[in-house]
Amino acid sequence: MGPGPNGHRSLADQLRSWPDERLQRLLAARPDLATPAPHDFGQLASRAAVRNSIARTLDGLTRGELSVLDALVVAGQTTESELISILSADPAYVAAAVARLMDLALAWESPEGLRALTGVADSMLGGGEAGVSGLRPRSAGRRDLVELEPVIAALPVEARALLDHVVASGGTAKPGTARIGLQPENTETPAELLIAHRLLLPGGSLQPGLLMAPGEVGLVLRGGRTTTTPIDEPPPLAAEARSPRLAQGAAVGAATDVVRRTETLLEWWGVRPAAALRTTGLGVRELKATATYLQVSDAVAALLVEVATEAGLLGTRADSDGNPVWVPTEQFDLWRELPTAEKWSVLARAWLTSARLPSLVGERGPDQKQWNALTPELSASGMPEAKAMALAALAELPEGHGLAAGTGLPSLVARVAWERPRRPRTRPDLVAWAITEAAVIGVTGADVLAPFGRVLVAGDDPAPALASVLPPPVDHVLIQADLTAVAPGPLEPDLARRLNQVADIESHGAATVYRFTPDSVRRGLDVGWTAAELHAFLLAASRTPVPQPLSYLIDDVVRSFGRLRVGVASSFIRSEDEAALAGLIGDPRAVGLGLQRIAPTVLVSNVPIDVLLPRLRDLGVAPVVEGPDGVVRVGAAEPLRARSPRTRDAADPARAAARQSTHVVTAVRSLREGDEEARNRPASASAPGGGVLSALREAIERRGVVLIGFTDNQGVVSERAVAPLAVEGGRLTARDQDADADDPDAERTYAVHRISRVVPVG
Repeated sequence: MGPGPNGHRSLADQLRSWPDERLQRLLAARPDLATPAPHDFGQLASRAAVRNSIARTLDGLTRGELSVLDALVVAGQTTESELISILSADPAYVAAAVARLMDLALAWESPEGLRALTGVADSMLGGGEAGVSGLRPRSAGRRDLVELEPVIAALPVEARALLDHVVASGGTAKPGTARIGLQPENTETPAELLIAHRLLLPGGSLQPGLLMAPGEVGLVLRGGRTTTTPIDEPPPLAAEARSPRLAQGAAVGAATDVVRRTETLLEWWGVRPAAALRTTGLGVRELKATATYLQVSDAVAALLVEVATEAGLLGTRADSDGNPVWVPTEQFDLWRELPTAEKWSVLARAWLTSARLPSLVGERGPDQKQWNALTPELSASGMPEAKAMALAALAELPEGHGLAAGTGLPSLVARVAWERPRRPRTRPDLVAWAITEAAVIGVTGADVLAPFGRVLVAGDDPAPALASVLPPPVDHVLIQADLTAVAPGPLEPDLARRLNQVADIESHGAATVYRFTPDSVRRGLDVGWTAAELHAFLLAASRTPVPQPLSYLIDDVVRSFGRLRVGVASSFIRSEDEAALAGLIGDPRAVGLGLQRIAPTVLVSNVPIDVLLPRLRDLGVAPVVEGPDGVVRVGAAEPLRARSPRTRDAADPARAAARQSTHVVTAVRSLREGDEEARNRPASASAPGGGVLSALREAIERRGVVLIGFTDNQGVVSERAVAPLAVEGGRLTARDQDADADDPDAERTYAVHRISRVVPVG
């Protein structure tokens, strides 16, 4: 690779020479180049040089790859062997990095040598600041390093110290009172001496009013290298060995837990919808109620709610009063019939591709307002990448190894920072949240990537891998005399669902412990269980005899259940037990209910029935609803459902990949057809699809001169020979070839829309 007959006249020519497969890889890696499909290779090369497109592509490079590109910018144009000589890296790494940069059209092979694409320097330097290495591009004269070494070696101590400081500080300095244009023997200060030896040069249009140390000076100071440390060594992860059995057990337990709790939550919200905020978010009170119901922290409850929504299992609809509420979608009914492993696969995939930030729920934003779960603004585009990269780093660890306690997470943050050094400052938080959430979801256990988690990270379906390590479901429990029931393994879905209606989960693990309480039994009666059905269910579900205390508990709750009957008056309370009504009126906690006795067995209230019922239950009584005909209304309410959302491409990687592949193939075909048509057009810029920009950017790449035809403000059409320097913001910056070299007005700007034709000169 290098100067000679193998070079190309322009980037467009190089792209034109590529086979279709390589073009497809380019468009897949830089999808903005293919939308809409470019008309010809000139337009493709023009798009590749747009600053925003370059910046997006740079964001996907590692620190090592950026260092190679930075060295190419510093060198200006060079050969691969020369590039290897100025980099602290293994030659094979540099060669691979150069190949990737060329595949991304960030570098191309000109007849004079390997060059960075025009615009890369500005995107990397960030408006004049130093790049990855801290060095600036070499000067236009490209002074030889051998020539500079004795000059720098002979500098006085003060001048050498000043030069070292300027290079270490990014390569710029203010001239102050230093005079410019002196011979070395006439200088009086260290700065003037450096300027006289051209070790500091005027910043020009890039940095007006400043002095800059050219790249070759920095190379000499660093012994001919752009960096003083190796660029091809990513930071190691701090890891330690863990018990494989313990790690896998923790991951499996978390995975089954997430599935069970998600199902429990959505079934609950199907009959008792959660009110949605005006912003469609979930209120603090609703989140806390959810956390209490699921027996988890607010943070875990927020994560479960967010993941269920991302998986398409949760949505909004209007309730009977027209208010928006959160309820399960129609998709939930299909999901809950799946095996546990497949249920988890749906949730895990949704989590992995989600940009949501449930870890911020409860925190305050810049406006000091508290973040709510399901708020649309609570997301970050970098979150999916942070998850993928953090888990990919864990996948590199040997089997049975996880992040070391204390130092593991900082080392993971450093690794991800090396992989994507241009990403936002919030990266440490994103990585930390990703690891925390992965443990809750069950992708990891004890900070070790689970076997089925590795399958997930690889992009395959993790359900078979998880199913192979899940214990078989059991169809029974062991009821004990202390009013608990032990499930010796994961229960069959129907048994677990029914048991959750009449018992509370006390502890999780290999064996789940359920506890029967008056409240849990009353909850079963509220949804339609009868005493006979409860006794029969427990007798059939338990492998041990039903203890007498549990039978007594059920009978006691049944006797008190329905003692009070609530109706609409706004509401009324009726009971044959006059003492119970008297006790209720005398209860100081019932003052706010507006109770009034209108008969020995009837009370009325000015509180609506939907408020009165839960308030009475809070007081420890167990009312039931009585209809207008006097019949008690007990039974399970018809669950509410929202319409299932359309499947997002992000949640279906296979669909997204297929769509992108088809688009790329179509774009390449369009390129070939458009290029054939372009061969029959003149090199002027009359071609559709931005021929002016394509011709100008091609001239910039080959550093050529063009004849432009443009219309001035008076409508006069004229021609001028110029050397294009940059195209940005709809304006061309070019050097007038007819102006004197020292003319400060030699660089001029032209509105691109006023340029009618561009013809190469020579």
